[in-house]
Order: sequence, then structure tokens, then C-alpha cells
Amino acid sequence: MNAASSQRLPLRVPTPLVLLLAICCAASVANVYYAQPLLDAIASDFNISHAAVGGVVTATQVGCALALLLVVPLGDLVNRKRLICVQLVFLVVALIVVGISASPVVLLIGMVCVGMAGTAMTQGLIAYSATLAHDSERGRVVGATQSGVVVGLLMARSLAGVVTDIAGWRWVYFMSSLFAAIMLVVLARALPLPHVQPVALTYRKLLRSMFSLLARERVLQVRGIIGLLMFAAFSIFWSALVLPLSALPFSMSHTQIGSFGLVGAIGALAAARAGHLADRGLGEWTTGIALICMLACWIPIGLMPHSIAFLIAGIILLDMGGQAIHVINQSMIFSTRSEAHGRLVGCYMLFYSAGSGLGAVLSTWIYTKAGWNGVCALGFTVSAVALVFWALTLRTNPARTQPLRAME
Repeated sequence: MNAASSQRLPLRVPTPLVLLLAICCAASVANVYYAQPLLDAIASDFNISHAAVGGVVTATQVGCALALLLVVPLGDLVNRKRLICVQLVFLVVALIVVGISASPVVLLIGMVCVGMAGTAMTQGLIAYSATLAHDSERGRVVGATQSGVVVGLLMARSLAGVVTDIAGWRWVYFMSSLFAAIMLVVLARALPLPHVQPVALTYRKLLRSMFSLLARERVLQVRGIIGLLMFAAFSIFWSALVLPLSALPFSMSHTQIGSFGLVGAIGALAAARAGHLADRGLGEWTTGIALICMLACWIPIGLMPHSIAFLIAGIILLDMGGQAIHVINQSMIFSTRSEAHGRLVGCYMLFYSAGSGLGAVLSTWIYTKAGWNGVCALGFTVSAVALVFWALTLRTNPARTQPLRAME
């Protein structure tokens, strides 16, 4: 056992701390996804067409990408706890800007900032949890924390729908800013100082080392591509869902549409043990089963016009598969370099941001051209490509490389 690992005692991270991290991850990531069920309300408020309103989600994903490239890696360079507190202050301000925005330009700028702060917070907390955990339980801890992320992602739609129907879409962001302020107080008091010392790199060298990770780490490359395709399929579905459900013959309210996030949470929680399977060396085969679930889900989703029951079944399959893949991806990636958790999660989530942004833009555009059947065909194709890619890379046995040198 190396020196960094030997400092992670006791072996088990306290359950209350894991629960706190999961709750804060849920609240942080929700900010990135509040806009998806609100696209029609935002389009109406700012007079934006349905074909172009997907750009609101894309702006958030641009912020995500900036955070992953420029902010999340700082967790390897500075005190993680202090960094988290600074990010929360920025998040409070960004949410207020979105809430008071009076023009599309200010709205998009605010969404970029929300994407940056929400993503930096979420991924910083996940990297923090991986640093606290011993190798033998990292899958469990990361899996539990990631469960909070997925539940927050899905619950965001339900909460956003209820608040919008009661007080309007802007109050979604005002309420979230209040909760972020509460998180700042709680985490400043509750989080222990991290055990791992920051690396001896300048900020410039830290960012440059991310390119070395992307170029050298086969696990990061493979799991990143799988993650990109998985998140693209995820975003294709959730970004377009509000458009047919808010129109005839369904004519659902935002609360009703958002409630489908609760259905997705069932599937996500069903896959919560994926981290345990990764700890036991079953990550690859669990990935294959999860990808098959994501491919199969588009059949009942495509039958939504005939019965909402088909839609519910498809959502459960989609979120169960997506959650399992995401947890296993992170468990495998974090196992490669203990000294670079911030940079690893930043690199991996860049794939996520690209997939989510592309999925949002393509889904709303395809819907205006080919309707719900076109969206389902697009999602099925992306899911099939992910399954084929995993099968082609299954036999590879990535060689472990040595820790990055300070000059990289």
C-alpha cells in the first residue's frame, strides 16, 4: 500500500458524511438540469422558437465544459474544502442572475455561469469522496455519492415543474440560490480537511497534465467515449420529452411532466449497487448489461403515443442503465491515479458535457423535423453505437502507467 493510501484511515468513510455528500451533489447538479422541463416556458417568456430553445441547455453545458477544464482540476492543486466553499458563493450569484435575467443574452450568460458553478461543485464533491475512500470501498463511496447526483438530476425536473406551475420558472432559480447558501454554511462546518496533500504543480502545468492524462490513460479514453455516448442518449430523451407532453393530445402541466423524473429515480436507485460490482471486478460485464438496457429502452419510449405506461417502462430502463454506466466509469477511472482525482474527473466529465450538449441541440432540432419518432430513432442509434464500441474495446487490457511527473 502506498503512502497516500495508508493515510486514508479509517477504511470506511462514515455513512452520515457519505449521505451529506450525496445530498449536496444532488442539490448542486440539479441546477444544471432545471432548464430542461422549462424550455417551453423559457421560449414563451423570451420569444425563442422551439428549434432554438435547446441552446439554453447547450449554454449550460458550455459552462460545464469550462468548469471541467479550468476549475475542477484545481482540487488537485489547492485545499478542496476551501475550493468548494468559494464555488458555492459563485453558484449563489449565478442563480440569482438567471432569475432576474431580462434578455436572452443575460439568460445565456447566467446559464453558462450556473453550468460552471454547479458542475464544479458536483464534480469537486465526487473527487473529494474518492479521496476520502480507501481503494477497497471506493466503488461503494463513489457509487453512493453518484446516486445523489442522478437522483438530483432527475428530481430537478419534478421540482422545477412544481415551482414553475406555482410561481413561474424564475423562482426555480431563486429557491435554488437559497439552498446553495444553506449548503455553504453546512459544508463549511461539516467537511473534514482532505487527507491527500495538493500536488506541487503550477496552474499552467496542472492544466497541461490533463492533456497527458487524455493521451496516455487508455481507461480514461475508453470509459470517456462510452460516457459521451451514454450522456448524449440521456440528453436526447430528457431535452425533447417536454415538447410532445406539453402539446396535444397530452397537454400536461410542468408538474406532471416533471413527475417523470421521479420514475427515472426508481431506475437510478436500482443501479446504486453498480459500484459494489465494480469493486468485485465485474465492471465490464455490468457495463454491457447496462448498455443493453439503454438500447432496449427506446422501444417502449417510442410507443409513448399509445400509452404512458410504455414511457414509464422506458424511463426506468434508461436511467437504470445510465446510472450503472456512470458509476462504473468513475470507479474504473479513479482507480488509475490516486494523485490526480480532480484532473481525472475533469477529463472524464468533459466527455459528459460534450455528449449532453450535442444531445440537447440535436434532439430539439430533430423533433421539429421528424417528431417523436425521429427523437427515438436518434436515441436508439446513439445507444447502439455505444454498445458496439464497448464490445469492440472489451478485450483490451489497458496497461497501467506511472504517476504523472511534476513537469507534465
